[in-house]
Amino acid sequence: MTQPIDLQIPGLSELREATLGDPSVVIAVIDGIVDVTHSCFKGAQISSTIADQGVVRHETADHGTFVTSLIAGQPGTSVQGIAPRCTFLTVPTWTREQPRPSQLELARAIETAVVRGADIINISGGQYSDAPLAQDHLARAVQLCIDEDVLLIAAAGNDGCECLHVPAALEGVLAVGSHGETKASNFSNFHELYQRNGLSAPGEKITGAQTGGSLVQMSGTSAAAPIVAGCAGLLLSLARQSGLSFGARDIGKALLSGANVCQSDVHQLCQRLLGRTLNMEGARQVMNQLTTNTEGASQEMNQEVISAGADQSCGCGGHALETDSPMPSFAMPAPAVVQQTLETPLETVMETVQQSAVETVGAEQSGHPIKDEGSFIYALGTLGFDFGTEARRDSFKQLMAPVQFNGAPLPANPYDARQLVEHLRVRPSEARSLIWTVNLELTPIYAVEAVGPYAAEINAMLVNFLADANLPISSAKFIERVSVPGLVSGRSVRLFSGQYVPVVEIDAPRGLYGWAVNGLIAEAVAAMDTKNKPKEAVAALSDTLRTFIDRVYFEVRNLGRLSPDRALNFAATNAFQAAKVFQESFTMAMRLDSIEVERSPYARPDSDAWDIKLKFFDPENSRRARTIFRFTIDVSDVMPVTIGEIRSWSSSS
Repeated sequence: MTQPIDLQIPGLSELREATLGDPSVVIAVIDGIVDVTHSCFKGAQISSTIADQGVVRHETADHGTFVTSLIAGQPGTSVQGIAPRCTFLTVPTWTREQPRPSQLELARAIETAVVRGADIINISGGQYSDAPLAQDHLARAVQLCIDEDVLLIAAAGNDGCECLHVPAALEGVLAVGSHGETKASNFSNFHELYQRNGLSAPGEKITGAQTGGSLVQMSGTSAAAPIVAGCAGLLLSLARQSGLSFGARDIGKALLSGANVCQSDVHQLCQRLLGRTLNMEGARQVMNQLTTNTEGASQEMNQEVISAGADQSCGCGGHALETDSPMPSFAMPAPAVVQQTLETPLETVMETVQQSAVETVGAEQSGHPIKDEGSFIYALGTLGFDFGTEARRDSFKQLMAPVQFNGAPLPANPYDARQLVEHLRVRPSEARSLIWTVNLELTPIYAVEAVGPYAAEINAMLVNFLADANLPISSAKFIERVSVPGLVSGRSVRLFSGQYVPVVEIDAPRGLYGWAVNGLIAEAVAAMDTKNKPKEAVAALSDTLRTFIDRVYFEVRNLGRLSPDRALNFAATNAFQAAKVFQESFTMAMRLDSIEVERSPYARPDSDAWDIKLKFFDPENSRRARTIFRFTIDVSDVMPVTIGEIRSWSSSS
């Protein structure tokens, strides 16, 4: 039998004697597909976000299987993972065709993991970045983890350079570098910025599982990150089993605050180690100190559980990497230092997050339950099409009628949307052979597939949308975007570019709209009482409505998967409702300031209700109180619905 690591992490053996994990703790692994038939996973609670498609031996599958085994490998098997009794969710994102996922794909995977109930997310990968900045989607996904009290752990990268990777470099993410027995790994990335949110863990010659039932030894920050994720899972499990109210991100703070701090005078030595090395003994002392500060004597019994095996007198000297080789010295924070660290603004270590309330289903312990059912989406975007392969494209080209130009026939062009529309209207069944896509800007985010008895009607609607999207922009029927309500199927499809996108199934035309913004605004304004209004005011109202709709699409653009995002997207398509709000704001000479979404406290039973709050200000008087309009949207069904009346009030902020 093989341990995933040589257990030289201070306090890890004692922690594993106290717990091997708790089923209420959900650890998500964003990586390649996992060979769950490997003997090391026998008895593990593992589910996946994709339908079972089998495992084809490939580098990405080997990587996903290896990383997952370091956390989930079961006791008594060939690979004994760090936290085998936790619950695991695999989110296959690395594929043979796309071994380096884009930031959009990473964002989608993170959102999926959060929606499916992850407490801790491990990403053993990332994308090179010159600065700790990410594209909008990835930045929003990281913020989602912060808001939902999910600990996101990411590898710092294996380029061996003073450089950054995202998401590891982003604020609110726990970055992990690699070290060996005596020093930082030569391949491990490092950077001054990583010292605010990073630590190093064992990452050299780590033994784990490989597809097909064999074992493999690998080195990399890809191996160090899941070791930290497993340790975080153990700490969170122990806290829950002890009845303590620690959130997942509290565990991340404890890992950073309790790590052995590099004391070397040689700055680069400490920098290559990201300033700290993993120390479970120190992390448990931090948790114990936090419990003492916040809970008082009533938690004494639980404190004993948390601090079991920890040397309470330790305030000096390093436990990590005790060798005769020249190594930077380390110090574990003394209790006073720990207390100061926890009482100062935690942005210096990791962004402070207020633990959010979490509902549990069928679990005795608190935690995020894994949801196995499909997820609703309500996405906004432009409609596109794709052929997938050259053969499919050529088959369309051969079937399409030639184009007449100056009396001479020319070969058809399947990429010309106008020609394609005419072909699909003559042969409507051909619409099923296309891959319909929903795009944000020029990036496909979903493939749309019509299913069920209304599939022909839905495809006909898509053809008409495509036709109207190619009308002149000034036309009242010109479609800028579409709204797509559907169900994420768990399947993906390969586009002609090689990109894989999730398939969204639409089984009814209800809610599938072509967003003809010009006509939509005209109808909304016409339905309002504007008879006694000057033309300038009516034109200004139309412009403001367009600004609101465009602002939602461009400023708050999203994947339409999360409940608040679906509520916001639906609000943007409900122009009649928005027009009523803007009519009142115009009467008061107010202008739109901000758009906010928050969970509604007035939800109906079994609903998923969110308040859309539009704040307005007086551009002529900055001291005037702001006016807030609120309307509530229930997104518990595939088609969102507005509930209740529009409310308004004044606020000083």
